[in-house]
Amino acid sequence: MVNVRNRSESIRLFIVQSVDKNPTAIAKITSDKFNISRQAVNKHLQHLVREGALVKEGNTRRRSYRLPSLVRFTKSFDISASLMEDVVWRDVVSPALGELPQNALRLWAHGFTEMFNNAIDHSEGSQIHIVFEKTAATTEIAIHDDGVGIFRKIQKALSLMDERHALLELSKGKLTTDPERHTGEGIFFTSRMFDDFDILSGGVFYTHTLDSRNDWILERDEARAGTSVFMKLSNHTSRTVNKVFDKFTSAESLGFDKTIVPVKLAKYGEENLISRSQAKRLLVRFDRFKIVVLNFEGVEMIGQAFADEIFRVFSSHHPDIELQEINTNLAVQRMIARAREAKSETSQPRE
Repeated sequence: MVNVRNRSESIRLFIVQSVDKNPTAIAKITSDKFNISRQAVNKHLQHLVREGALVKEGNTRRRSYRLPSLVRFTKSFDISASLMEDVVWRDVVSPALGELPQNALRLWAHGFTEMFNNAIDHSEGSQIHIVFEKTAATTEIAIHDDGVGIFRKIQKALSLMDERHALLELSKGKLTTDPERHTGEGIFFTSRMFDDFDILSGGVFYTHTLDSRNDWILERDEARAGTSVFMKLSNHTSRTVNKVFDKFTSAESLGFDKTIVPVKLAKYGEENLISRSQAKRLLVRFDRFKIVVLNFEGVEMIGQAFADEIFRVFSSHHPDIELQEINTNLAVQRMIARAREAKSETSQPRE
């Protein structure tokens, strides 16, 4: 009887932890996971619904399940000199989080205060709105401001080509429009602390998902004013603030000296990465890091000039910067190898 009870608890725990990402397919994946019939899974689902741990929606053909909200609210704040992110965290957000492991609380403390402060200091808006929702499995917080828009502001401050170029620079880290008061590390590290992290501003949507090898963007037809930041985290994550920082720092300097750059963001539309000007756009501010990891996911090919500018010209002029590449297909690997071979040949002493 004890083993039966333990197995039932394991099945129901799996359902609760998995339903958020599989609202319509939860019965099938549970059946496959535990090698039990769909009828048996339905009994567990019905039990969780009766207990109030799940909410059932739709009819038999389009049935889905979701976790009920334990806490949900929306609050607004006028941006002024007296508005402080640590006070909002202490008085509003932290109490709503309730009982959570210390590592999760610290992740939220870091991420929320960083993003709320960004809205105060950079948005040039009049109001900030936060939307908070907590379930048994996850917590989500959205922060909206009515300001000028983060990508537009970066584009203007750095005289960049457009908002997409601002997104490329933001993904590298160490980018700020106010260097006297900010290091430019806030969004970079915060985006890597959460299971889901998204920014919507103007007509551009940026997302960084945990363990995804790709930061990517969508251009939207409807441009919206201000900036919206969305953060989502499992209530039982094993991640810690220190682990995230350690991934991008070295023991020697303890500084932020490593970055991962999604090469795909250097593209515009369906164009291929073939020119030196595209490479130079990608290379901007690489000299602020000791290690640059170039993520080629989503890049089918690169041109000889593009590869040469990065892996021969730039590498020759910056021998102390280590360039690494990941997620390369065979065509990209060959072009990089040609550039490195050319660099090797030109660096050899003449007899």
